[in-house]
This record gives sequence, structure tokens and C-alpha cells, in this order.
Amino acid sequence: MKCEGLTLEQLKVRPLRTSRLTLLGLVRHLTEVERGWFLPFLGEPVTELYCTEADPDGDFHGVPHADAEADLARYGETVDTISDRLRRHRLDEVEEDGGTSYNLRWIFTHMVEEYARHNGHADLLREAIDGTRGE
Repeated sequence: MKCEGLTLEQLKVRPLRTSRLTLLGLVRHLTEVERGWFLPFLGEPVTELYCTEADPDGDFHGVPHADAEADLARYGETVDTISDRLRRHRLDEVEEDGGTSYNLRWIFTHMVEEYARHNGHADLLREAIDGTRGE
């Protein structure tokens, strides 16, 4: 919703000169976050999309040369696929991660925090790009 009505090039704009944040970078980051939390819970390995050991911020750094349309589609597909698969699980189910346990309720709470923070960033970026204010 924060990206609607913008051109693919506007999604790559860094409107705040002191920051590397872009709307497309946030979309790419949230794709990584969705996969990073939910795929392990679902028992699947997490493969690198944008971030690597050499460039842990590749979700943001790779934006200038990114295929914005493909990245937006990948985000939508990721959310849809994960949401569909999570419907079969209970909130009190637990995932073990190297000795740390996370139940699905905790992961959802963490994701609400993650999205709230980044939606605030997106509001500021969008306003700087075209004056549109968020809700």
C-alpha cells in the first residue's frame, strides 16, 4: 500500500540523503524478514535472496540495480505462501533455534513490531518522494 501509485524508479529513490533507505529496500528487507522468521518455524531452510555474509545489508545496498517489479512480486508471493502455510499451525506451537525456543505467537508479535517500525519509515519516505501521507 505504501508503494502504490509510484513508478518503479521512484521505489528506488533515496529521498533522505543521509539514509540508504528506499521503499524498495524496505520491501526487500521485509521479504527477508518474513522468510527468516517463518521458514525456520515451518522447518524449511532459509536461502539468501538479497543479504549475504559478505553484504548483510544487501536488501538495501542492491536497490539501484534491482528489478523492482520482480522484488514486489516476490514479496507478495512470499507473504501469500507463508500465510497460507501458517494457517495450519497453532499459536502455541514452538520452533527450536539453536537452543532458543520461539512459539508462533512470539514470532507474530515480533513481526507486528517489525512492520510497525518499517511502516513508519515508509510513511516518511513516501512523503519525501511525492507528498503522500500515510494513515
